[in-house]
Amino acid sequence: MSWIALLLVGLGVTDLVRSCRPLGGLEGCVGGSLAVLLGLLAGLTSVTDVVALLGIAAAGVAWGLTVDRHLRGGSAVPPLGVVVVAVVLALLLSGTAGEGGGVVGSWVDGSGFPGVRHLSVERLLLLVGVLLAQLSTGNVVVRLVLAVTGTVEPAVHDTVDDPEQQLKGGRLLGPMERLFIVGLGLAGELTAASIVIAAKGLLRWPELQSRVEQARIHRLTEYFLVGSFVSWLFALSCLALARL
Repeated sequence: MSWIALLLVGLGVTDLVRSCRPLGGLEGCVGGSLAVLLGLLAGLTSVTDVVALLGIAAAGVAWGLTVDRHLRGGSAVPPLGVVVVAVVLALLLSGTAGEGGGVVGSWVDGSGFPGVRHLSVERLLLLVGVLLAQLSTGNVVVRLVLAVTGTVEPAVHDTVDDPEQQLKGGRLLGPMERLFIVGLGLAGELTAASIVIAAKGLLRWPELQSRVEQARIHRLTEYFLVGSFVSWLFALSCLALARL
């Protein structure tokens, strides 16, 4: 699972860079380069692994460019296509990935954290990738799905008509919620994760009902429901990967 782990790292870093300091679509170069460097440090240096690392870097660049184009008013289909194709290919070809080791393997073996010493390099990379993806990539995927379904228009992104601006805190609550779900799922506490999901709906309900215009209420409710379910599915999908 090293390749899917590095792909998640690349995508996660790409979106974190964009959220902190947009680079006009070049964020993928940063994420892709870091994924390649981490792969080499993890001992993935065979010809097959190097080719895969270059593919991961290319996917990161394509992701960064297509997401940037979408945020400027373009279609949400290309970035969704990029991430779906990249993830499917990484999963299908994961069995041919080399065994991890290298500098990362040496660090794991000599780590002072007992929990880390029992992890394989592949497992460690996968956990890092899954956690990184929850921070900003999950928000981007939610935004893309909302755009594809017509729940929100790219043209109103970051404007007063953007439902995200009317339901405050979504950009922060989303990552926190996904991290809770993944963390509790890894700890075997899926029941507790379901309580977190239910609590979000209860806390948001007064805000959804506080609008005067019925049309706006319906739009915000649709935005909340679609966005929440996509966010939960994203977290649960990553959790399933982490438990493979």
